[in-house]
Amino acid sequence: MRLLICADPYVDMIMADGITLLCNDLQVDPQDIVMLVVSWHMKAATMCEFSKQEFIGGLQSLGVDSLEKFRERIQFMRSELKDEQKFREIYNFAFGWAKEKGQKSLALDTAIGMWQLLFAERQWPLVDHWCQFLQARHNKAISRDTWSQLLEFARTVDPTLANYDAEGAWPYLIDEFVEYLVENGIVQKSS
Repeated sequence: MRLLICADPYVDMIMADGITLLCNDLQVDPQDIVMLVVSWHMKAATMCEFSKQEFIGGLQSLGVDSLEKFRERIQFMRSELKDEQKFREIYNFAFGWAKEKGQKSLALDTAIGMWQLLFAERQWPLVDHWCQFLQARHNKAISRDTWSQLLEFARTVDPTLANYDAEGAWPYLIDEFVEYLVENGIVQKSS
């Protein structure tokens, strides 16, 4: 008699369907940014999946041992986005979490979706122009360097570009974005 052993690599995983059920139980939209914060607390390696270890570890770090307590922690996790340091950690976490397994860069459409989600929270007035610029001029995957430098740019450079230093050490893509803003009359070049 032949015994077939089928080892399912996802046996100890909560996948997209399970996360949707969790969101329903938590009364949270799966697209809500708080689910990114939940994933950050779980130290999830990949979007739309939690390993058993990630899920249990995340619940323990949050002090959650019931669905009721989990629901109660949602507001706390939402408030963490307002903390500058935690937002930076969540933002940097999002790059690795959202990229495809085995890839070094983040697919452009995924990066754009993540920026729209994250910067809706941070109210960076140039986010839509940035996304339009990328779709029109770049159309390539986003490197980790560009990802992390964009947060610094959004945080430190005035939306009018009044304090933008053309000699600064920004990635070429950000320099090209500034040129795009000026060329298209979105911002006036300061003298």
